[in-house]
Amino acid sequence: MAAIKGKNTKPEVWLRKELFKRGFRYRLHRKDLPGKPDIVLPKYRAVIFVHGCFWHGHLGCPLFRIPSTRSEFWKEKISSNRHRDSRNVARLHELGWRVLELWECSIKGKLRLDEHTLIQYASEWIRGSDAEAEISGLDSSKSIIKKCR
Repeated sequence: MAAIKGKNTKPEVWLRKELFKRGFRYRLHRKDLPGKPDIVLPKYRAVIFVHGCFWHGHLGCPLFRIPSTRSEFWKEKISSNRHRDSRNVARLHELGWRVLELWECSIKGKLRLDEHTLIQYASEWIRGSDAEAEISGLDSSKSIIKKCR
């Protein structure tokens, strides 16, 4: 597990390329923002986190399962990741940033969403004014963006 990357993951790189094709310009992993967001769009005061379903505890997702060995350690680890994510999102809102959380399962796996539709919704959110949204492969409704706040 030590070989698993935290930056420049395949889903993150794919999303960056698609956004760039559509004219969005961004910065990566800005250290001065809480949580060092994966993608920062200063023009829109928007940040995007591309969450790995396992590492961020995406409940109900087939890509998330607590390992059978050292399960107590993993429960605590993933729980602390989720709490840290919540704190970072709250701090970003306090600083006036909008937050999109895009889950790994929406980009890959059995639950992945249509790429064109996913990028269209992400683009609409970036240009819009919603403070927070989430894109997940678990959402089977027509609108894959869920307003959280």
